[in-house]
Formats: sequence, C-alpha cells, structure tokens
Amino acid sequence: MTEEKFSWQDEYFAVSVSESKLNDVRKYIENQVEHHKKKTFKEEYDEFIKKYGFEEMK
Repeated sequence: MTEEKFSWQDEYFAVSVSESKLNDVRKYIENQVEHHKKKTFKEEYDEFIKKYGFEEMK
C-alpha cells in the first residue's frame, strides 16, 4: 500500500514475491529513481527476464 498517488506506466509486468522479501521490495520502490541512475529499467528488465527464464510477450 502506498501513501502517495500511484499509477501504472504504459508498459509494466508483475510478479509475486515472498512475504519475507516485502521490505526489500519496498526499499527498491522507494529508491527507484536513484537506482535507475546506475542501471536503466531496460537493463534491469533484460537481466531479470534472463535470470529467471521468463519469455517476453509481444
């Protein structure tokens, strides 16, 4: 749950995470802007897809 206004981007994907990882996910979301100064969303997305063996839907 977020306290600020939330909206989806034009492109997105969703995955489930273990409850034990919720704090890590929250920290990631809070620091996305700073995080993506080091690695673009596209770079991270491509790594994620490859690491977990997902296929992109076209």
